Amino acid sequence: MADATYTVGDPVWAKLKGFSPWPGKIAQAPDHLKTPSKKKGFCVYFFGTENYAFIETQFIKPFLQHREKLAKANKSNQFKEALLVIDEYLRKREDGVEDAPEGNGDATAAATEPAREGAAKSAAEKPSGTPSAKKTAADKSAAEKAKKRKPRETKDKKPAVKRVASDATISPAPSPAKRAREPDEDSDPFTSLMNHSSSTTAGTKRVASLLDRPTLVMRPETPPLDVEQVSAALKQKNIQPSDLRFGVLGLGVMGSGIVKNLLNSGHKVHVWNRSSDKCDDFVRAGAEHGLTPSDVISAADVTFCCVSDPQVAKDIIFGNCGVLQEITTTKGYVEMTGIDAETSQDLADAIGAKGGRYMEAQVQGSKQQAEEGTLVLLAAGDRSLFDDCQSCFQAVGKNSFYLGEVGNASKMNLVLQLVTGVSLAGLAEGMALADRAGLQQKDVLEVLGLTALSCPLLLEKGRAIIEGGFQTQMALKHMQKDLKLSLTMSDQLEQPLPLTASANEVFKHAKRVGYGDHDVSAVYIRARF
Repeated sequence: MADATYTVGDPVWAKLKGFSPWPGKIAQAPDHLKTPSKKKGFCVYFFGTENYAFIETQFIKPFLQHREKLAKANKSNQFKEALLVIDEYLRKREDGVEDAPEGNGDATAAATEPAREGAAKSAAEKPSGTPSAKKTAADKSAAEKAKKRKPRETKDKKPAVKRVASDATISPAPSPAKRAREPDEDSDPFTSLMNHSSSTTAGTKRVASLLDRPTLVMRPETPPLDVEQVSAALKQKNIQPSDLRFGVLGLGVMGSGIVKNLLNSGHKVHVWNRSSDKCDDFVRAGAEHGLTPSDVISAADVTFCCVSDPQVAKDIIFGNCGVLQEITTTKGYVEMTGIDAETSQDLADAIGAKGGRYMEAQVQGSKQQAEEGTLVLLAAGDRSLFDDCQSCFQAVGKNSFYLGEVGNASKMNLVLQLVTGVSLAGLAEGMALADRAGLQQKDVLEVLGLTALSCPLLLEKGRAIIEGGFQTQMALKHMQKDLKLSLTMSDQLEQPLPLTASANEVFKHAKRVGYGDHDVSAVYIRARF
């Protein structure tokens, strides 16, 4: 549709990169909206949100032609309301009914007021005594009152959106009818709070202009994992599976890939996950399902734990039906969760008090590397346990390092995550600045790939920023958690980390507005908006 032409009033789908298409119509640009000088596109009015933005032609599609397909792209209540509004608009258009000017800005107020006055004046000229005479007189009176009120109402009025990107839609927000209801679960909490306050005050509009960013955040889709597909990297490895029985607690982004490669390399595996349905595919592939963490500990000789954060790791060990209930001198426990050194030492002391062996094995890599079996493992703790896990480490990773006493692996992992997080925050800001400056982001990435800055991580995340889907390879919330743990470690060692502190705030903000489950490349949203 790069060469498509539209006329004012045409119903369309308009899309901001990285977000679902939104129903709107081609409209005349209001006064406060500046026309982009270099990019070709159209001004789009968004139904249900009453906002405008210039959208490049390639991101606009005819509404009716694509309705059946695109209407399923978003299940939020805001989106459903917008569909109802555009359907009503289409019915009126079919019947030849002219809609009043849309929007709620100054341009709209100026346009609608004369129309109302004209209508009242026309009605007043009809002969008195007709059934509509009283109504037209009331209309005229209302118009005169509105005219008198107009200077007071619009004295300090400013457009709600001060800054509009040429390639970005204004984020859809609740319609006026919805503002009186409870906040929708799909809405950003801060935006919902704003919608419950008086939206007509100048103060609210000034706050709204500070939040010039998308608020429709959809959880990224995760393609199903083909558990039985053996990766090319695993096929090239000559692995002799251990005779020991292994357990895995946690089947998230990393845990699933780890179990897949353990099974495909011939290891005996017992699995547990808080959501038990995630175990089904692995059970069909040959794994045994434990109903509780203690069940897995009881059945396995060595158990790996790979969960979301330090608190969950503690709960699994110390909680009801937890690890400590079945740990004995014949059991080994490997903590793969991203944790701090102090937490790791606490877990080691608890396992050791029961006679068990403990090791931390921190993981460097992404979802794709976990599925391919090309992770990097950083181990510390019981050396005999490290030796017993060698066949597993060969199956799930390309390198494993033994770093000595408990805590060293956690510290090393946080140092590496610090460098990664700061680098990605810098990449996001650079790509955002390039876009604001009118440069093509793909050109920036191509040039970057030819310089000394070229590395797989920056190129991969740069492509993710351009594509805009932010499909999770490394969850943003986990990166923010690691940056926070790095700052805690720096406080204990009195080592200043000013860049890490700034990067942490950027990631924290992106997480707060709903991108915690997206890929780390979604930090671009905070940098750009």
